[in-house]
This record gives sequence, structure tokens and C-alpha cells, in this order.
Amino acid sequence: MAGLGWFDWILGLLRVTFDTITQRVKAVHLPRQLPLIPLSHMTCIITGATSGIGLETARHLAKSGAHVVLAVRNVKAAKNLLEEWQSGQEDGSSPLNVEVMEVDLLSLDSVRKFGEAWEARKIPLNVLINNAGIFCMNGAQKLSKDGLEQHMQVNHLAAALLTILLLPSLLRGSPSRVVVVNSMMHHLGFVDPEDLQGGKRRYNCTSGYSDSKLAQILFCHMLQKRLPIEAGVDIIVVNPGEVKTNVARDLPKIIQMGYHSLFILFTPTEGARSVLFCAADKKVQEYARALRGLGYPLVPYFGSDCKPASVAHQAHDMEKAQLVWQQTLKLVDLPLDCIELVLSENDPVEVIENFKVIDSYPEDENEGALDFLMNDEDDAVTEIF
Repeated sequence: MAGLGWFDWILGLLRVTFDTITQRVKAVHLPRQLPLIPLSHMTCIITGATSGIGLETARHLAKSGAHVVLAVRNVKAAKNLLEEWQSGQEDGSSPLNVEVMEVDLLSLDSVRKFGEAWEARKIPLNVLINNAGIFCMNGAQKLSKDGLEQHMQVNHLAAALLTILLLPSLLRGSPSRVVVVNSMMHHLGFVDPEDLQGGKRRYNCTSGYSDSKLAQILFCHMLQKRLPIEAGVDIIVVNPGEVKTNVARDLPKIIQMGYHSLFILFTPTEGARSVLFCAADKKVQEYARALRGLGYPLVPYFGSDCKPASVAHQAHDMEKAQLVWQQTLKLVDLPLDCIELVLSENDPVEVIENFKVIDSYPEDENEGALDFLMNDEDDAVTEIF
């Protein structure tokens, strides 16, 4: 497979550019920071929680009372953050229910050890946020400890392995959800299922990142398809927008200064809004159930404005999604029937039909935005995709 054609690549670039330029306009109805809503019933694992969107998401969940597990590579940095958060609590308030666990997504063995350590505790998990990601904007192709292209491993393969390893815990925490932090850059992606590990095509950092984000979506299609609705585990993919993070740290200082001065980019706090929305808002789960009830094959995808968004046309290829699923499981050393095995080894969970996680937020502005999806007409879905 040669790659994405020039015409499709230009269309994808225009889509990414337009979305970046207009993201503040589309999200004008959102507050800069979402309100704190009680989440003491929730247990959440979030990867990449020491900087950027992950840090802001984790802090918000922790201050809302959730049991938050920071799954991070840099344990010392995470513990320092936790101390800072705890010291910032008001006098007389309860301590934050946050813990730190080590995982290095550049090592599949580290991911397996994390999964084993968590599963040994037999704690129900309500939300898994696969937030950690890398975009090396400078330098030659780098491989992980497993000999795989680092963008594909961190952004897709390790997250896929972690999700499946934590599936028993998600079943115990049902109704539960997996939130996968994606990017509009998937519009520039091309995936060769036989070359997920990289090597056959000429490498550049943009394609490495974009391809991994497309692989994320294709894999999520198949994961959702294999999870029966009665299991009560929903897969949600979200684009938080273009955010001012440390992604440009490898670029020359003058470019970094220009990058961080761009008004159109979100702050990490603003970028965390859509991730928090997908992690906790009741309408997201209603929307996911509505799509599945109508037999819609694609995973729910939300934009930075906390509303359903469309995915690139190459993310609609279900045949390729099946091949990506198979190759992903092969690379992370899992059997093709791993989902069925997990389901057979865990007792079915009773899912409450009208389960309500928290009151919706943003409060009034998004009210009713998904109502048209709650009917039985097939075209209600296709109109927005």
C-alpha cells in the first residue's frame, strides 16, 4: 500500500486547518472550565496525567471527588503533583482520593504488569481514559523497547493492550466507559494493517502520529462491535482540539514561542472539557447506546465542542478495521478471541437502563443536542456523520 493520495491528503489538511481555526468559535458556548460536580462514586484510571490535557482532566476529576489513578511513567512527577493538589485543598475538606501507579507505554511488558497489578485488586473500574500520547515533531524515526514505531505503540498499541487487560475491571464497574483521546490529525492518516510496526513506508513524524490516531479509531470500531451492549461498557473517542501542550518542545525556540502565542489554540484546561464531558456526562452514554441500538457500525466520536463529530472517510473502512484489529492483537500478543474469553470468564452485569452518572454539563447550552438521536429512524444517525 502506497499511502494516502495527494488529493485526500490535501482535503485532510484543509479539514484539520479549518477545525483548528474555528475551534474557539464552535466551543463558544462552553465555559472556560467545567463546573465541579460530585463524582465520589467513580473510579477512573487516566494515562499521561502529569502534563497537558491529562493533568487538567485528572485534577478536575480528583477535585470532584472521584477515585483517580494516575497511570504514569514518571512516578516522582505524579507524586509531586498529588502533593501540590492536596496542599491546595481548603481547610476542613476531605483529602483527594488519588493514587499513582507506574506504567511505561513504550514497554508492552510494563503495560502487562500494570494490568496484572490492577486486576489483582479486583476493584470495579468505571472510566478508563486513554489520554497518553506522543507526537515527536523533530528527528528520525524511533522505536520502542519492543522494536515498534513509537507513535504507533504509545498512541495505539499500548492503549489497546491496556484497555483489554482492564476489561474485567470495567465489567465489574459497569455501566462503564473507555474514553480514547484522539486528534483531527487522523484525517491525514493512512494505515497499512500489515505494517503497524512501521518500516515499509518512508517515515515522517506527521504521518507517524496521524497514522497512529487513525489506527486508534479503526481498532475502537471493532472493540465496540465485539462488546455486547448488555456488557455495559461503552467506547468513546474524543478530539479535544488543538491544545497548547509541550508537543513543540523539540522545535526551535522561535517556533515554540510562535506556537504558544497562537490565540486559536486551547489551553490544557479548555482542552480537558471535552474529555471530561465524555468521561462523565450521561448524554454521552445515551448517545453511544442509541447508535448501537440502531446498528451504527462506527464508534461514537465527539469534537472539542462536546458535540458529535464526523471522522475521516478512511476511518469508515470496516474491512480495514477488522485487519487492524487482528494485527493489533498479534503485535500485543493477545488471542483473536480475547474479548470473548474475558466475557466468558466474568459474570454478566445487570445494566440499569436509565443509568445516570451525573447531571449533564455544560448545563443549558448542550441540552437537547443529542435528542434527535434517541429515535428509531436510521437517517437520524447518518445526518451527522
